[in-house]
Amino acid sequence: MDRSGIGSGSPVIEVSALGKSVSSAGGELHILREISFAVGAGESVAIVGASGSGKSTLLGLLAGLDVPSSGSVRLLGRDLFALDEDARAALRGEALGFVFQSFQLLPALTALENVMLPLELAAVADARAIAMRWLERVGLGGRTTHYPKHLSGGEQQRVALARAFATSPQLLLADEPTGNLDAATGAAIIELIFELNREAGTTLILVTHDDALAARCARRLRMHGGTLDAEAALPA
Repeated sequence: MDRSGIGSGSPVIEVSALGKSVSSAGGELHILREISFAVGAGESVAIVGASGSGKSTLLGLLAGLDVPSSGSVRLLGRDLFALDEDARAALRGEALGFVFQSFQLLPALTALENVMLPLELAAVADARAIAMRWLERVGLGGRTTHYPKHLSGGEQQRVALARAFATSPQLLLADEPTGNLDAATGAAIIELIFELNREAGTTLILVTHDDALAARCARRLRMHGGTLDAEAALPA
């Protein structure tokens, strides 16, 4: 393994000199500065750091949900920000799964319909059958017709995990996936994330304050004041 922390194959995602600044009343505010790292296929990486260090901003840029002020992100060899918004959305649909702290389930859809949605958007013919299999896989085969308001926080996060994995993404991004859960439920979700990740061989990048969750990853990227620590590119 080289000092980038990845193997000899092409990285799934490669970040180069990434920066993000916004204008404020006091002048330009630098949220991220010169962020560079790469993540190989099947790797698990935790992005850790204090609140306000830029972790969630970085994750949004990795997904192409926001546009940087400088630098680049290459996903599966494609420059995200050389693509227009529609093309970025299409690439996300093909290659990315996303798990949010706040679950981000659509309240008017059942658990099954929430998992089916990205499959239907991708015009997958057997969307219902795939969604059913994933809900069964996360232990919710008996809750498919329930709406989010009738599910516990842990159950909602399980639906979100099923939705994220259902499209067989090559990269899964997770933003504080246990942040709204109690300790016992969060521990169960951690186990499920890594179990599903091992089975699917998906590359995993997650933002977390949870030391137990970060410790399960092969590598940590520690952020401070919008920059990566010098040792962040190295394996844990």
